[in-house]
Amino acid sequence: MAHDRPPSSSPSRDLVVIGASAGGVEALIRVVSDLPADLPAAVCVVLHLARDSPGALARILDRSSPLRCLTAVDGQQLLPGQVLVAPPDRHLLVEDGAVRVTRDPPDQGHRPAIDVLFRSAARHAGSHVVGVVLSGTQSDGTAGLSAIKAAGGRAIVQDPEDAAYPGMPAHALAHVDADAVAPLR
Repeated sequence: MAHDRPPSSSPSRDLVVIGASAGGVEALIRVVSDLPADLPAAVCVVLHLARDSPGALARILDRSSPLRCLTAVDGQQLLPGQVLVAPPDRHLLVEDGAVRVTRDPPDQGHRPAIDVLFRSAARHAGSHVVGVVLSGTQSDGTAGLSAIKAAGGRAIVQDPEDAAYPGMPAHALAHVDADAVAPLR
């Protein structure tokens, strides 16, 4: 079901933003474990977490990835080959080559919220962004993925047939012209 478009003379994609919810830990482990050790892009991850979650996602991903995975700290620079994960109960935003970690109000009931990360990435990195929506329920990620596409970035969506929870990928595909739809592998 993958439908990749031929490459164009577009700018390099040096920021990857990934959003996941239910079923997302397993999906994220698979995605980061398959990333190349020399990835020339920074990666930011939002996973819907309970407010009182212990915040172990970065450590879990770090065990599986050839890249360094860290819980994001406000003001931290975006670096190629590094994965920054939103801490529990905090939004993760991209701003001028760095990340912001905020306690702004929840978006669609979520903090962290995928749309918050994706919209900020579209605003500050434009056509240099690749947005990825993985397993989850409801619609978080769709509006942000649309903003990424409007800014000239690329949109990749996990095949809903492959997702543990197909709601988020299916909603994104119903509203955004994805550049690729693919299983995790």
